[in-house]
Amino acid sequence: MFAHIVFSALVVLAHAPGLSVTELGRRVGLSQPAAARMVDALERDGLVRRERGWGRWVAVLPTELGRRAADDLLASRGGALAAAVERLEEPERGELERLLAKLLDGLYTKPGDAEHLCRLCDRAACLAQGSVCPVGQADRDHRARETPDDG
Repeated sequence: MFAHIVFSALVVLAHAPGLSVTELGRRVGLSQPAAARMVDALERDGLVRRERGWGRWVAVLPTELGRRAADDLLASRGGALAAAVERLEEPERGELERLLAKLLDGLYTKPGDAEHLCRLCDRAACLAQGSVCPVGQADRDHRARETPDDG
């Protein structure tokens, strides 16, 4: 299995523990059978566990080892990105932030894109200092346009 998909799954579960195998697969871009195989492998490695819910529902939850792996991944990537951005002067950082927000907004085309685009998102960093996630905002804007105005 591709490492980026496994990392994506761990990050998604760290933020949204208890997803079904099918929903986890949808968020990382896998079919249900492929997602089931991935979860089997993650479970064998001690990174996730399954927990039975009501009816046929089975939740996938990260173990402590799985949460640490997700945190380590995000910290490692964040450190590398911070070092790269550090080379920019403050006005350039602001311009980069504006351009990246515009690009992320443009990548959003339909409901459900937010979960897929943000599958490796460090949500704490994305929302630091009162920032607004551009993908989340695009999702809210799209849903608002699709919802009829009641009054």
